[in-house]
Amino acid sequence: MVATLDDTKRNAIAVKLASIKALQQLVIENEQLLLTQGLDAEIGDRIRNFLNDDEKNLGVLETVIGQYGIQAEPKSTVTQFIEKARELFKGSELSLYEKVSQHELLKHQLVMSGLIVHKAAQKIGADVLLAIGPLNTINFENRAHQEQLKGILEILGVREFTGQDADQGIWARVQDAMAAVSGVVGSAVTQTSDKSDLNIQDVIRLDHNKVNTLFTELLQSDNPQKIQEYFGQIYKDLTAHA
Repeated sequence: MVATLDDTKRNAIAVKLASIKALQQLVIENEQLLLTQGLDAEIGDRIRNFLNDDEKNLGVLETVIGQYGIQAEPKSTVTQFIEKARELFKGSELSLYEKVSQHELLKHQLVMSGLIVHKAAQKIGADVLLAIGPLNTINFENRAHQEQLKGILEILGVREFTGQDADQGIWARVQDAMAAVSGVVGSAVTQTSDKSDLNIQDVIRLDHNKVNTLFTELLQSDNPQKIQEYFGQIYKDLTAHA
């Protein structure tokens, strides 16, 4: 249990973590619903991969909260937002494109919340940073998901508005997105941090933790697409260190 902060600060971080967990659960619900929306095979497979990642990340969040040592309830405004979003997502008012668009925005909210908690931990102290360390993995994975969702949105948007497929194939667009995000997610935490608040030891430690996580996921995966993505990211990270 983190014990170096006053109760107000400790509880504020606990509430933020609980809110992130509640949003992560909403992400999982959304993806389960999207898989019932008659997606084509390629998009369906990609959403299914997101779902597998997000179910794993929910377990990581529970680990983070356990390590932090304080159980809290999500902020009331977050709970209200989730209830409204759940109702809207389950209804028929939104088109498929609009539902995926809202899902991409939700991923962005998770990315920003995770990075804020991480940066706050940097300022607070090493004990808090250590407790929330596994959150880094979720941050860069959600950021990667967000970029891939933009590729999917481009395809769905063109289909919805014209009834035709975009000139560029979906996975070419997704790979462009992955290439773009690799520069940011290549160290999702360190690259989005102001360099002034990190020393070189922090950068190397966080990047090594991320690569260790990627190796673990690569070795456990039997999905060729995921293996290729994990290997590509590991290669980029090790090349940068070289």
